[in-house]
Amino acid sequence: MKAKLFASVCAGAFFAIPAGAAAQDAADTAQQVDQTRDGSDIIVTATRRAERIQDVPISISAFSQEELTEKGIVGYEGIGRETPGVVLNKPTANFNNFTARGIATNGYNANLQSSVAIYIDELPVSTIGNTTVVDPNLFDVERVEFLRGPQGTLFGSGSLSGAMRILQKSPDLNDFDVSALVDLGLTGSDSIRQRYNAMVNVPLIEDKLALRIVGFYRDEEGYLDNVGTGVKNSNTLVDYGGRATLLWRPTDRLSIKLLGSYEYSNPKDSSLTNPSLGRNKRISDEPDRFTGKQLIANATIDYEFDFAKLTSSSTYSDFKQRFYVDLAGTFAPGSFPGAPIAFGLDADGRDKVFVQETRLASTLDGPFQFVVGGFYLDRRRDVDYFYRSNPAFLAARGITGLPDKYFQKQYTHSLSKELAGFGELTYRFSDKFWLTGGVRYGETSAQGFTEAGGYLATAFGFNYYDYALLGLPVNFTTFTPYAAVEGIKAKGSKPSWKASATFKPSDSLTTYATFSTGFRAPIVNAFANRPSLVDPNDIIIPFGADSDDLKSYEVGAKGRWLDGRVSMNVAFYQIDWSNIQAQANRVSDSIQFATNIGAARSKGFEFEVGVVPATGWAIGFNGAYNDAKITKLSAAEAAISGAVLGHRLSAPRIQGSAYMSYSFKLGADVDAMLAVNAQHIGAYNSSFPNTPGRPNVPLSTFGKTDAYSNVNLSFGLKKGDISAQLYVENVLDDHSITYIHPEAFLVSRFGTMRPRTFGIRLGYGL
Repeated sequence: MKAKLFASVCAGAFFAIPAGAAAQDAADTAQQVDQTRDGSDIIVTATRRAERIQDVPISISAFSQEELTEKGIVGYEGIGRETPGVVLNKPTANFNNFTARGIATNGYNANLQSSVAIYIDELPVSTIGNTTVVDPNLFDVERVEFLRGPQGTLFGSGSLSGAMRILQKSPDLNDFDVSALVDLGLTGSDSIRQRYNAMVNVPLIEDKLALRIVGFYRDEEGYLDNVGTGVKNSNTLVDYGGRATLLWRPTDRLSIKLLGSYEYSNPKDSSLTNPSLGRNKRISDEPDRFTGKQLIANATIDYEFDFAKLTSSSTYSDFKQRFYVDLAGTFAPGSFPGAPIAFGLDADGRDKVFVQETRLASTLDGPFQFVVGGFYLDRRRDVDYFYRSNPAFLAARGITGLPDKYFQKQYTHSLSKELAGFGELTYRFSDKFWLTGGVRYGETSAQGFTEAGGYLATAFGFNYYDYALLGLPVNFTTFTPYAAVEGIKAKGSKPSWKASATFKPSDSLTTYATFSTGFRAPIVNAFANRPSLVDPNDIIIPFGADSDDLKSYEVGAKGRWLDGRVSMNVAFYQIDWSNIQAQANRVSDSIQFATNIGAARSKGFEFEVGVVPATGWAIGFNGAYNDAKITKLSAAEAAISGAVLGHRLSAPRIQGSAYMSYSFKLGADVDAMLAVNAQHIGAYNSSFPNTPGRPNVPLSTFGKTDAYSNVNLSFGLKKGDISAQLYVENVLDDHSITYIHPEAFLVSRFGTMRPRTFGIRLGYGL
């Protein structure tokens, strides 16, 4: 019934509104080629200065709002598939982790700082793994930039192998504007997807003051059935929020921008599956929840001197999250009641972050160009760990005395700070040759605290695990409170370097060679020095992990020929990664922690090609090859991490994507476009192959993802400001495994592609 209703709505809307997304006629194509010829096609600010993407001596992919809309990209997943050398590891909504150029020990990144920095404007939102990170709405953005390779000089310690920037549109001071985009889709036979987005831009004082407001709402019914909870289509996602931006330009030199945004992303259950139960099935005793509420406030001040632009950006973020997960797989396959005991973690977290960045970027056309600035970050993270049983399990086993379903509660918080100064200097010997040098020196600190309160339930010296595993009834009478503990502060300070030479033999070709370094901040383990409650003979959690080190060597070329009808970018790289921060796991109680191990080397190349073969046609394709392996490893490091010398890291050897569109006239004032978009991701290892803490014992959860291909089709029409686009996503209905969780505690550990989805996008003013 839902399918029939949806089809009727789509058909009626499509034929009632003769329009399409991003369709272009021959005149538009000719104008684009002229813009390319003039060198004004794609402008990026990856170097903190506005530059043509073809002149920036780094590997960078940029996505405009028009391209995002045309390809149906609304979040991280589409960006990952379209960017060469990049993979998005996505277990479920709000639990994303990018891998760039093979720099990853697994796709989970638990307890580790992300190796790819993610920025929303000036706010770094990437964080320590094993936490929720909101997948932000990408409507009404200026563009998304993905910088591959270490970006430590301008973007700090979290940009070990790259940085992604989401740049939102600023208010227009002169023109009133309205835009909207509605996306209605049907996944399978009964899962309706609804996405609503709107923007209004209001000039309050012409040339001086304007307000831009964006709102969005998503209600996407799930496609997985949870056989443990009995909920059909359990992984439904509800996401809503908005932002308001006020821009004041009192003089030609001064501008002040105030931004406030809020997003609440609330998936009702995880999207991880268990193929042994059948297609599109998962199991947990309660829904696994990864929800996030993100509030951001920013004030950015720009002042134009005669020689440079001064920017001051102050950002405050308040992020609340839930990390609720069934851990029953720790002891045996299955979930309660199939597992021997009910066991789960309900963790509530809150991050309060303040970020200040001030920089001065030159604007003169002379031989010297520079960027210099300072960065400060202050983060407090509070996490409450509540380990739970299940009321039905407690009643069935005769376990009483607990005040609720929780047998252990612990309250913690951590403080982390980063203070850095950075700068890049470019000297142009001529229009054909220039050198760039950059350095960032930063100090980081992190300290963990256990707060007084909470408890561990025991009876006669034994805890919940003992009684539950042995099947013995008990009345818990003792609740041992946790004392306040102040952890040792971990500090780190080291420079990041960059040196680049650029040679431009002609206006149509730019070549470069770049050396750069990167590192991640040291990590303090939350449960350092704690023994296992399940097995006292298991390893003691170590203090933490020191900073790792990365050195990258890259050569590349960017060219445009035939009046901009052909473009090609290519880059070759070698990355040496040492003192690697890696995730380890204590087997007996599934407590994860960070440590350091040997070294690895990643080698590969990437390319992007765009062709306009004839009027109305556009063809683009990209690809990447990567070979990343462990090259140095001691016996002790192998034992604690499960790594093996020569083992391939968690990244595909081959990946790529292709896009082709044809635009044509369908009547005097109606433009039409047909498009096909395909991506291919090769298979890769889920983790290290052996069991951490148990040398030479194969890891039971180790595996390889499937090599898979995703194909999308669309047909769009456009008339004036009104547009419509029919689309099919995952045309082949591929259910390949795209992610494997490395931890045994999850019974449903596999991520798959969303099944085939039909839909229509209706737009206005796009």
